Amino acid sequence: MSASDWGYDLLYTDLPLSFCTVFGVQSVISTSANFEQVKRVKVSIHNFQLYRHVENPGWKLSWVWKGDEVIWKMWGAEAIEQGNCSRFKAQERPHCCEKEPTIIDLTPGTPYQLQVTNCCKGGVLTSMTQDPTKSSAIFQMNFNKASNFSIPTDDSSSENVTTNNNSMPEKFSLGIPGYSCSDPFQVPPSKVTTDGRRWTQVLDTWNVTCIYSQFLASPAPKCCVSLSAFYNSTIIPCPKCSCNCQGLAGANCVNSGESPSLLQLPHDMSTEDPAPLVRCSQHMCPIRVHWHVKQSYKEYWRVKITITNLNLVKNYSQWNLVLLHPNLQSITQVFSFNYQPLSVYGDTNDTGMFWGIKYYNDMLLQSGVSGNVQTEMLLHKDAGNFTFREGWAFPRKVSFNGDECVMPSPDDYPRLPNAAHIAAKASFSLANKHDFAKLQTEAKICGSQFSHYYHQSRIPDWWKFRNSQIDKAFDYIIVTRTSVGGETVTAVELPPPASQLTEIGRFRQ
Repeated sequence: MSASDWGYDLLYTDLPLSFCTVFGVQSVISTSANFEQVKRVKVSIHNFQLYRHVENPGWKLSWVWKGDEVIWKMWGAEAIEQGNCSRFKAQERPHCCEKEPTIIDLTPGTPYQLQVTNCCKGGVLTSMTQDPTKSSAIFQMNFNKASNFSIPTDDSSSENVTTNNNSMPEKFSLGIPGYSCSDPFQVPPSKVTTDGRRWTQVLDTWNVTCIYSQFLASPAPKCCVSLSAFYNSTIIPCPKCSCNCQGLAGANCVNSGESPSLLQLPHDMSTEDPAPLVRCSQHMCPIRVHWHVKQSYKEYWRVKITITNLNLVKNYSQWNLVLLHPNLQSITQVFSFNYQPLSVYGDTNDTGMFWGIKYYNDMLLQSGVSGNVQTEMLLHKDAGNFTFREGWAFPRKVSFNGDECVMPSPDDYPRLPNAAHIAAKASFSLANKHDFAKLQTEAKICGSQFSHYYHQSRIPDWWKFRNSQIDKAFDYIIVTRTSVGGETVTAVELPPPASQLTEIGRFRQ
């Protein structure tokens, strides 16, 4: 049976995933015409989320028919189960007779006669930021009520044919952990075109909105963050038991250097996302994000980010990382990753999204030698905002694949050395070189050791290349420059005496 056999023209609706605070999904189903109870419906799924995508094994759209409807044919997708179609004898059986059908996307390479436009991605949908052209899926189907299926006769045709009985199914589900869908609601009929000039209006259009919740998706977090900085030798690890604790239910891990047994490996990953099997650690997370404050320059500072996959049974395709930091508004360059700012709150530009370069590092491989990706970024030091104090250089929030990661406590962040912390606040005022004793006293208070004077002709090379902040006041000049992590230097230039010699006092940590 085909559409032409029944002489109807059926059009349909869309099913978008709309963005909201936690997540967004929408579904729209429109019909255009029916004849002898047969309808053609087009369903479109659109992911309107900025940074959460649908990864393998993909979406599994399901619903519950209100009556005894059956699906006769499908293009661009297929039902997992055909169901009991024994009532249809001596004729072609329907594609699916299930009361609650589950529909999955076709895979790439599907025969052309089974395809429709924008189908066949294996259920994978990218986020709107990464690739808007691959953030939607479409399929088409013919269905009708099984109880009304009969070849009309002259006496019964007027009773069997109705003009508008397009009842929507209910209880929609995307089949992805964490998503919950609303009831269908009717919207103004959409319009479709085949050539861009003539537009045809469908009979009905319906929307279904689905919302994502990380708490519904998983009882425990899926990633954690560790921190380090060049000015502190301490590496702050992920908090203990961030994702699970060894010995608890569901905590499957393998010790470092060992291989998992065959019984621990998943048997079928094509239909279900396997449970994490991670390297044993104090945090037990499948993903660890490490933020390292690498270097400080005159006007810029450099950060290195490493994402490590500790999951032994899963590769992460089309992964993405979202960071929240106030200095992202002045990001200058990003190496090895794609980057795009996410202006979620008007003109506030403190959130950025990073993802891999296609065919280079867009696949985060399972735990092992190649199970990590890394980047470095260069940021400008904004006057009045930038500082290394009080953990300002570390991110406020980190999300991997749309799920928020566990951060260390701010009390544990790497801190500046005590001497450098105090010296950064110190300022000295000298009237002349006779205040040398006072200078020595203040130097000891700052935890620094005063070295010696230099004649102008013997000013060392390190001073010539050092960028300094100079304040002039009366008959003295204060020159202050603090380079955290290396040496902390405070230099004071005194007024020239009668001999026209300039002396410079140098402080070293």
